[in-house]
Amino acid sequence: MNGPLLSFLIFLPIVASVLVAILPDQQKLQRAITMGVSLLQLVIITIIYFGFQSVSGSYKLENFQFVEQQNWFELSLSGLGKISADYLVGIDGLGLIMVLLSVVVLLIATISSWHHKDRSRGYFALFLLLNGAIIGCFVALDFLLFYLFFEFMLLPMYFLIGLWGGPRREYASIKFFLYTLLGSVFILIVLIALNLSTMDPIKTAVEVGVIDHVDQYDEQIESTIQSMLASSEISDEQMVHTFNLVYMADESNLIPNSLLDSKVIKVILGHPARLLVFLLIFIGFAIKIPVVPFHTWLPDAHVEAPTAISVILAGILLKVGGYGLIRAGILIFPDGLIHYSWLLGMLGVLSIIYGAMNALASKDLKRLIAYSSVSHMGFVLLGIASISSEGFGGAIYQMISHGVISAALFLIAGVLYDRTHDRMIENYSGLAQQMPKYTVFVVIFFFASLGLPGFSGFIAEVFVLLGSFSSEYLPGWMMITATFGLVLSAAYYLWTIQRMFYGPLHIKVPIKEALLDIGKREYIMMVSLAILTFLLGVFPHFILDVINHPIVTFIELIHSVNVEHLTN
Repeated sequence: MNGPLLSFLIFLPIVASVLVAILPDQQKLQRAITMGVSLLQLVIITIIYFGFQSVSGSYKLENFQFVEQQNWFELSLSGLGKISADYLVGIDGLGLIMVLLSVVVLLIATISSWHHKDRSRGYFALFLLLNGAIIGCFVALDFLLFYLFFEFMLLPMYFLIGLWGGPRREYASIKFFLYTLLGSVFILIVLIALNLSTMDPIKTAVEVGVIDHVDQYDEQIESTIQSMLASSEISDEQMVHTFNLVYMADESNLIPNSLLDSKVIKVILGHPARLLVFLLIFIGFAIKIPVVPFHTWLPDAHVEAPTAISVILAGILLKVGGYGLIRAGILIFPDGLIHYSWLLGMLGVLSIIYGAMNALASKDLKRLIAYSSVSHMGFVLLGIASISSEGFGGAIYQMISHGVISAALFLIAGVLYDRTHDRMIENYSGLAQQMPKYTVFVVIFFFASLGLPGFSGFIAEVFVLLGSFSSEYLPGWMMITATFGLVLSAAYYLWTIQRMFYGPLHIKVPIKEALLDIGKREYIMMVSLAILTFLLGVFPHFILDVINHPIVTFIELIHSVNVEHLTN
């Protein structure tokens, strides 16, 4: 199915950002534009969701939907053919649910920003730019286009934290920038290596004269060009190199004797080049997830970021790392995943335990929630490392579940901070007496996050544990250790509830106004997210039906790879 709906999702907030920047500096107008964009995006993604048809099949471009493709540029290289890039967007089941999550969380963040007054023009302009870049990441099927959106997210986040954050905002924003930039450098290296190693079969067919125009393409033409490539019938001058992520995942498009050729393995420093490149792209996205030991930027960024930006950071940006690892890493380097599955599984377990123990030791409520994100995103990596349908399904479901629940948790921290400007757990007790509605939502989301049955977190964690237990690639102790992480999460959440909400009412820091319960705007956000996490916990088919076929396709692609030559 073709149409411009995905482009509307991307460029609507970008155009709105320009309008906010040039129109009169009126807060009501800026809020109205931002809210209008979020609501329009919600309408568009709803149309896409109900128009989406989950289909089975191989990992081919024709199995994506709402595809838009336009030539972007071509660059001739001296003796090496051409480099071609396209404006190419489209979605499968994985892309659909990530865009759906993004639209919902961005709408919640818009509501959370409703009363923002400090330099509101700049804030809402950057907010809308971030919106467009996030959507672009989840729908881009051209690696260069994905990379541009990925990089473009960095600048708005840097300024949103650095200009509107807490007392240590400069330190937190610079740390976030440097860590993300380091990961981007690794991804850029991989992008260049992949482009020089991958042929665009359709544009190459035009170049060698097999067809006159790309519209004449069919599967037979593609097969013919791939056969000519394998038999070295295509010269370097006729080769058209591509950034197409789907073509990169098909080893038949890999140029013989290139750096990343999967049949004739190149060696760098005594190791297969494909494995080293996989490690580079893994580190690049592991920083974004974040995976221990690449996580240290996250607690600082969360603690200093404004509430709405923490909601986006935890609810969406961490998922860009997981999504990118699957789309641009694992599907292109399945041999790397198989070879290093033990390493990914071990780092996933380490993140689960280390994040949970740091959360248990945290005295700052926002830092506790930040470390809980590190722990729960560890389940994503563990599920991927299992290389099983259950594990992959659990990993993707965990990204959706955590996106909803973590957004709610940071809203909870923001509610209290807005009233007292203090986040230290030890400075509160007996809040249930003064803020009963707030306490109810705290209990709901704390229990949802620790995996209570009936909420989305339970479904995700069960699938990850099932996948890791049945995996032929991971030892059983990883599943057992990960289960202990659930016990730790119950400990730090229950400890926090006991300290802050039980006993006599006491607030250590002086406050100028009464400690009011949640208001109408906060109530709308909390109820919406509570209903969503409950629905996803009771009716998981809303997500599983959409991602089932992509998961089967991913697992078949990974298992079809011959990895024996990597150990020879």
